[in-house]
Amino acid sequence: MKVTVGGALKLAFRPWVEGLEHIPAEGPAILASNHLSFSDSFFLPAVLDRKVTFIAKAEYFNTPGVKGRLTAAFFKGVGQLPVDRSGVRGAGEAAIRSGIEVLERGELFGIYPEGTRSPDGRLYRGKPGGLARVALATGAPVIPVAMIDTEKIQPPGQVMPKLMRPGIRIGSPLDFTRYQGMEHDRFVLRAVTDEVMYEIMKLSGQEYVDMYATAMKRQLAEAAKAEKEAGKAAARADRSRTGT
Repeated sequence: MKVTVGGALKLAFRPWVEGLEHIPAEGPAILASNHLSFSDSFFLPAVLDRKVTFIAKAEYFNTPGVKGRLTAAFFKGVGQLPVDRSGVRGAGEAAIRSGIEVLERGELFGIYPEGTRSPDGRLYRGKPGGLARVALATGAPVIPVAMIDTEKIQPPGQVMPKLMRPGIRIGSPLDFTRYQGMEHDRFVLRAVTDEVMYEIMKLSGQEYVDMYATAMKRQLAEAAKAEKEAGKAAARADRSRTGT
């Protein structure tokens, strides 16, 4: 996959990278990144010599039919692990277990602390569960990563990607071993997560929003629904006045 998918991405988009020296040549590490685009999970591994394992929703792996099998093979090939997200708490625990297993094998584990893609290009509050708990349970260093301009390559609704150079900025490793054994202390989890998000903000230059991206997505969806309903009401009122 690094030769085919990774090679094609580097040839077509020519991503620029800063801070590659912060990625260890061997041993476990957590890559904590902002999340702007579906393509983030492909561009980051493409520029690294080592394999990076991310988690992905289980639907990518168990869809029936030829297309489903091809999709599953692709995601396995690019280093994705299936996680059942049918239950919020169960999904979180499964993600944590998967991350710990990857790191115990001495590999790189990629995670998006925001929990979902940014709806507007800004950086949102990190969720304190997965990242911090995996870091404290394993003692692995956390390496902050900033994806730059990947959301501009294929905005929502655009079929063909735009050929442009995205960027990847990798920061210095963060050591949280001082908190080991405290992975169930919610104040420690929040402190660890906020420190990582601050470093990502400095690397990315994004505006920081102190709320969860999922909450913002709900607000935007509700606003869009209200606007649609208002439009329908206005159309009905207009038809009533004209008698049509």
